[in-house]
Amino acid sequence: MCEVMRPDGSPHETNGRSSIEKDSSDYWFGFEQEYFLWDTVINKPLGFPESGYPAPQGQYYCSVGANNAYGRDIADEHLDACLDAGIELHGINAEVATGQWEFQVFGKGAKNAGDQAWIARYLLERTAEKYGVAVNWHCKPLGDTDWNGSGMHTNFSTGKMRTAGKKEVFDKICKAFGSVIKEHMAVYGADNNLRLTGKHETQSIDNFSYGVSDRGASIRIPIYTTSHGWKGYLEDRRPNSSADPYRVAGRIIKTLQSVKL
Repeated sequence: MCEVMRPDGSPHETNGRSSIEKDSSDYWFGFEQEYFLWDTVINKPLGFPESGYPAPQGQYYCSVGANNAYGRDIADEHLDACLDAGIELHGINAEVATGQWEFQVFGKGAKNAGDQAWIARYLLERTAEKYGVAVNWHCKPLGDTDWNGSGMHTNFSTGKMRTAGKKEVFDKICKAFGSVIKEHMAVYGADNNLRLTGKHETQSIDNFSYGVSDRGASIRIPIYTTSHGWKGYLEDRRPNSSADPYRVAGRIIKTLQSVKL
């Protein structure tokens, strides 16, 4: 892996890694990267017929069986490639829509976590290429249909969050995120207005909400956090599948640093 720099040694404008102003291993990030495996012949997700649609979504999530899971060989081979490369990949699963999958990576520190996600994306592209299949990273590749889009839900915590023991700490952090919606949306991925509609397990892009185990909230407070006495992490569900993980993590750090705990 290498960073993209200009001839004078300054970072290229596409270099999201260089945009992280402050970093520390105290910041933990877990990215849930969703994506579609794409049939380049018919220009649709794997498992879609040439015309029309397959059975409605629902049977594909965490599924098994040839009528439900499409592209498992690619997802499994990608998992092995990441583990062989030393990537902290902690899981994969078939997602809600046909041909849609997810992998989860973890890292301590924004740059480290971004590195994990970036190399995992690269390895997925190389793996799918062997099968003549493309990877579609767009957050809503099926447009205005009753099919889920793709996100990159971002789980995050600090040492204070992992030892807080108080609900008030998490309320204060969530409210801080609610006061800088536009700043986060600016780096949470292109065309997010197509995905964050208030439907398909999303909150509207113009609204902000948080709640315990609420899949339709902007930020979900995991059951893990509440069941461990308000010690744990939060999940920002707004970043989309094409977002730059470095810029997402860097923006989250900025907001966390604005909270006086």
